[in-house]
Amino acid sequence: MGGTPSPYDMVLNIVILSLGFFILIKGADWLISGSSTLARRYRISELSIGLTIVAFGTSLPELVVNMYASVEQKSDIVMGNLIGSNNFNLFVILGIAALILPLKAQSSTVWKEVPLSALAAAGLLLLTPAFTGNMGGITAVFITRVEALLLLSGFAVFIYHVYRSLSEAPDQASDQPISGSIGKSVITILVGLLFLFVGGKLVLDNSVWLARTIGMSEKLIGLTIVAAGTSLPELITTIIAAFQRKPDIALGNVIGSNLFNLLFILPISVMVNPVETNNSFTQDIAILLFGTLVLFAFMFVGKRHILERYQGMILLGMFVLYTYYNYVQ
Repeated sequence: MGGTPSPYDMVLNIVILSLGFFILIKGADWLISGSSTLARRYRISELSIGLTIVAFGTSLPELVVNMYASVEQKSDIVMGNLIGSNNFNLFVILGIAALILPLKAQSSTVWKEVPLSALAAAGLLLLTPAFTGNMGGITAVFITRVEALLLLSGFAVFIYHVYRSLSEAPDQASDQPISGSIGKSVITILVGLLFLFVGGKLVLDNSVWLARTIGMSEKLIGLTIVAAGTSLPELITTIIAAFQRKPDIALGNVIGSNLFNLLFILPISVMVNPVETNNSFTQDIAILLFGTLVLFAFMFVGKRHILERYQGMILLGMFVLYTYYNYVQ
């Protein structure tokens, strides 16, 4: 316990870490393949699939972590996990995806999903002490079950919007060959989700072990590896989608995951136990809202409705500055 690890332990850990990344990549590949086939077969837009099946599947780590944290009444983990994951999704994952492939957004993404994400972040910001009149000597307030129901109503609006769009056929869907049965597509999706979960767990656990071995503090591990770890499924899935030139799945995964986190996972966590939010989260939620508004503005700068490579660089740069500020604070 606590001794210097042997070279064998180091090599074994690196091998398992590499295996975890391989499993993650295969899981993302299968999830996208099965989802795309299912979308074409039922003439459902890939954006709708990305916003629902892919987004919810890649948000499973956040859901699992938050359920445990909520049962144990660890509000900081509940809030930190969700806000940290959403900021990572928005700034890092979209930034990297845009560097790989300029992401063309559907009109509904620009005018409905992105604004709904901004409204969700704004609504959460209003629940922090800075906006509830509790600044005088009170550093925290609780998100109540009534407020959780309001967030869930926003999720219902989102699901209704996706339901209405299900009849919209993807572009050139009829020209694309459809291979494989429905059963095979469903199995491919489920196995892909399982691989994402297992691979993410292996990468997260072994990355934390390596970080401790080289002397990183628990706080720094939490701010970096753990925060990014629950977003690994989104990261790998979005990168694979970008390489496969599927911008709707890439964008839908990120925007959908952020909406799931704020409008479904957070209120479900509150239903288990009221979640405490303090002033330290106000800044992080404000950054999330600001970043979402920047993403909306980017849709009208340069090529219309396209997140370009230089804009992806700006998102990544914003995250670097935000992380550095948090670190020095």
